[in-house]
Amino acid sequence: MASGTIRYWAAAKAAAGTAEERYEAPTLASALAAARDRHADRPEFERVLLRCSFLVDGRQVGPRAHEQVRLADGGTVEVLPPFAGGAR
Repeated sequence: MASGTIRYWAAAKAAAGTAEERYEAPTLASALAAARDRHADRPEFERVLLRCSFLVDGRQVGPRAHEQVRLADGGTVEVLPPFAGGAR
């Protein structure tokens, strides 16, 4: 079982009510399932996660099945909601 940090950004941070928390899970799918359980009292959290992209130790997860993304001990999961804005 790996343990590390989940970092939430922008709308994900607001929905989780925290900037980061620990994970203890072997895969991204199980880490996210545990996070959903921890934040079950925050319905917006689930909605935001559905729109997020994820980085695991600096690498994009992309379309890979979350069950297949192994987490490392001491690793970091970045939860990135869609960002808007930019220069005009």
